[in-house]
Amino acid sequence: MAARSASARSSAQTIAFQGLPGAYSDLACSQVYPDWTTLPCETFEDAFQAVAEGRAALAMIPIENSVAGRVADVHHLMPASGLHIIAEHFQRIHHQLLGPKGATLKGVKTVRSHVHALSQCRKLVRALGAKAVVHADTAGAAAEVAALGDPSVAAIASSLAAKHYGLDILKSNIEDAEHNTTRFLVLARAAGDPDPKRGMVMTSIVFRVRNVPAALYKAMGGFATNGINLTKLESYMLGGRFSATQFYADCEGHPQERGLRLALEELGFFSRELKILGVYPAHPFRSRAEAAADE
Repeated sequence: MAARSASARSSAQTIAFQGLPGAYSDLACSQVYPDWTTLPCETFEDAFQAVAEGRAALAMIPIENSVAGRVADVHHLMPASGLHIIAEHFQRIHHQLLGPKGATLKGVKTVRSHVHALSQCRKLVRALGAKAVVHADTAGAAAEVAALGDPSVAAIASSLAAKHYGLDILKSNIEDAEHNTTRFLVLARAAGDPDPKRGMVMTSIVFRVRNVPAALYKAMGGFATNGINLTKLESYMLGGRFSATQFYADCEGHPQERGLRLALEELGFFSRELKILGVYPAHPFRSRAEAAADE
């Protein structure tokens, strides 16, 4: 009984993520839940399953990046996971060029990293005249560079990866775009219910409209007439069928508030399927970004 109780306490403060230690998802976990234990998982499915099975209380899942766009597979996996979105986090991505002890910037001939990280740091790679080699992930590239110990081989990864694998940071903040930011969703077994009086609330949904002319136009009408702001609307194919399209949407407001409640009722009338993935507090990044856009 004591062993089971200790395990329960441990999982209650464990957060799962996809990737190796030092991944940007790991960095996001450590920033949002600094006192929690992180649980690296090989795939997104494994991270979802760790929460569903009680081995972790939460999962930190990247959903989109301001440069690379949406993260593949996540939109398909979330609706079937049985988990609920309870929070969001916007992580500014600062890429670091990492090398083994004694390496120098001038000596770098090969740079290894995830394809998106390489594409987000083209200017430096080109300036170095280095060969870009695609790796499965950033933290894995850092681990490989550490194992090789070759001063001519570097990795693009996080500062956490540098610390974890004992690498030197040869150059900091090497990303081309200053706005490089990844949005993460935090998922749990139980749904959240934030109070709209304490700040802006976000609601995420998935739905499928009926396969008839103007179905999407009619389904979206309720959001316009009720003054509901949609911050994201994306479509993706289901089961390889070009006629079966599912939509993912983020909207401002709580489903119990009159405007969003009426909008969702109208959406449900024109939809074959409608599911609320989560209701959660809006991250402060949203208000800061909106204020910056107004300047």
